[in-house]
Amino acid sequence: MADPSSYRPKPGQIPDSPGVYKFRDEHRRVIYVGKAKNLRQRLANYFQDLAGLHPRTRTMVTTAASVEWTVVSTEVEALQLEYSWIKEFDPRFNVKYRDDKSYPYLAVTLNEEFPRVQVMRGAKKKGVRYFGPYGHAWAIRETVDLMLRVFPVRTCSAGVFRNAERTGRPCLLGYIGKCSAPCVGRVTPEEHRDLAGDFCDFMAGRTGTYIRRLEKDMTQAAEDMEYERAARLRDDAEALRRAMEKSAVVLADATDADLIAVAEDELEAAVQIFHVRGGRVRGQRGWVTDKVEAVDTADLVEHALQQLYGEESGDSVPKEVLVPALPEDPEAVSQWLADRRGAQVSLRIPQRGDKKDLMVTVQRNAQQALGLHKTKRASDLTTRSRALEEIAEALGLGSAPLRVECFDISHLQGDDVVASMVVFEDGLARKSEYRRFQIKGFEGQDDVRSMHEVIGRRFRRYLQEKERTGEWEDSPAPTGPVPASAPSVPGTAEPGSAREEPRDEPREDDGRPKRFAYPPQLVVVDGGQPQVAAAKRALDELGIDDIAVCGLAKRLEEVWLPDDDDPVVLPRSSEGLYLLQRIRDEAHRFAITYQRAKRAKRIRSSPLDDVPGLGDTRKQALIKHFGSVKKLRQATIDEICEVPGIGRRTAESVAVAFAAAAPAAPAVNTATGEIIEEDDGGSRT
Repeated sequence: MADPSSYRPKPGQIPDSPGVYKFRDEHRRVIYVGKAKNLRQRLANYFQDLAGLHPRTRTMVTTAASVEWTVVSTEVEALQLEYSWIKEFDPRFNVKYRDDKSYPYLAVTLNEEFPRVQVMRGAKKKGVRYFGPYGHAWAIRETVDLMLRVFPVRTCSAGVFRNAERTGRPCLLGYIGKCSAPCVGRVTPEEHRDLAGDFCDFMAGRTGTYIRRLEKDMTQAAEDMEYERAARLRDDAEALRRAMEKSAVVLADATDADLIAVAEDELEAAVQIFHVRGGRVRGQRGWVTDKVEAVDTADLVEHALQQLYGEESGDSVPKEVLVPALPEDPEAVSQWLADRRGAQVSLRIPQRGDKKDLMVTVQRNAQQALGLHKTKRASDLTTRSRALEEIAEALGLGSAPLRVECFDISHLQGDDVVASMVVFEDGLARKSEYRRFQIKGFEGQDDVRSMHEVIGRRFRRYLQEKERTGEWEDSPAPTGPVPASAPSVPGTAEPGSAREEPRDEPREDDGRPKRFAYPPQLVVVDGGQPQVAAAKRALDELGIDDIAVCGLAKRLEEVWLPDDDDPVVLPRSSEGLYLLQRIRDEAHRFAITYQRAKRAKRIRSSPLDDVPGLGDTRKQALIKHFGSVKKLRQATIDEICEVPGIGRRTAESVAVAFAAAAPAAPAVNTATGEIIEEDDGGSRT
């Protein structure tokens, strides 16, 4: 590990102008590339106290052995040079988006004498016009098949074309009218190129001109009694309409725009792009990346723009680029995009209307893409097994933890403090064994004390079950894979099985499953060293010493063990870290869902909830009769008795309940039965 002070430039050596900088390791490999408006200020941030740096930045500067920079005249040049260097050096600490698939494009080879329409993947070639990307190649072929009626452009390969030239006979498409057959001279190269140009114009969104022209020609042919030609033109216009219907109108003003959305967590980010041309979604693509550097949403957007438009020019860069967050220097990025397009480009966040609604759809796609990416990783049996083995190795366990329980505390500024317990068996969530807790031992905000209480309550129940069933002196449940000859441990899944068989669970006397009968091999708490120490202390107080404990700190993604001053840092590519993160995030989701429901119930509660024997039907009848809770509070006992189904005893209970809920007493005039309430001025009525 290098000391950043050993290669820190001398004061005054770094210029205060815009530029791009590179960090190199001891082998002179570039490990990070960045840009700055002011090189001196930016680089000074890397050479502060290591404790104040983001963990990812700290890892980078301690891996590096030198830093160098290049001064440029403008921030736009810095943006372009940064992109070029990232492409050239592929630095390990820079965010690099990777396509989750090789998306197909509809391509027109305008660089050939006879342009060809075809499906293309991979790197873009000079002189080829691209449309898309599309989700599936078959979608491109369906669109092309419809459009060849009107624009019979060549689609055959070079070999088929040369063979037709040699024999003087066109292919089948030439005979059925879906190719103009330039191979046998039916059209000149200029006429065929005009057809290809019209094809490109239609795909670029200029659709109305061609349909109106076909309809005009159809009408004229009908007037001239050329009914066969009129029918053919009618079918051509219908084919173009069907091709247009494959991409629905999403923006009514025929906008050309790209919409970019980002979904992210602590470790990964997913980007979704919708390409809208002529108001219609013409293509969609997505990327997933590991967050190997300290980046926020704005940084991810800037990296996505570089990846998307770094090698594009002309109409491939649209007039509008809509993003969820603006980069740090939006003017420089806008100018860079305008230079690539050759015209002004609007880079902004949609605020209202159809564009904002469409951005919500793109954002939803990004979230689903990130979730699907995580699900694919989590559902793979081999990956789960490797993750459990990595956890066991990192934590020093004797075998893979087949049952893992994770605990999280949730509250809102100290109110409605709750906790959650989620269970993962064989790397998969077992939701039937999730549990939730209300903190009862104290009031207020203290996550460490809350964690101690919850762990103690959970495992005190476990010991009670063990004692009740006579298992107190038995050896603990095995923590490794169960041999084939041994009976399986209740509540665990055998590793390596393709699916989990139904378990014959121990039952309570009334037939319900036991809630806390099975011990985990690993307890994970959401938090750092203090929460881990509290959980370990709770287990020690109960005399439990055969259950491992660790904590996962959300901000730093570090694994903490009891009595260790330094965390265990799992590699970013570790499946074990990914599984721990999923377990922790599930515990957080379960806890915050319960906390929000509890808070909502408290907010919706009213004094009527404390009236014995008053059900929902009579509550609704009271509110409906008086119109509001405020008017009901002001009503007398006699007035409350007028509500159908409400007797005098119940009316008195309602009045007493409102009186008990009032801020001052007495709240009821016992002589008249009138509810006393303070008005805004502080007087009583």
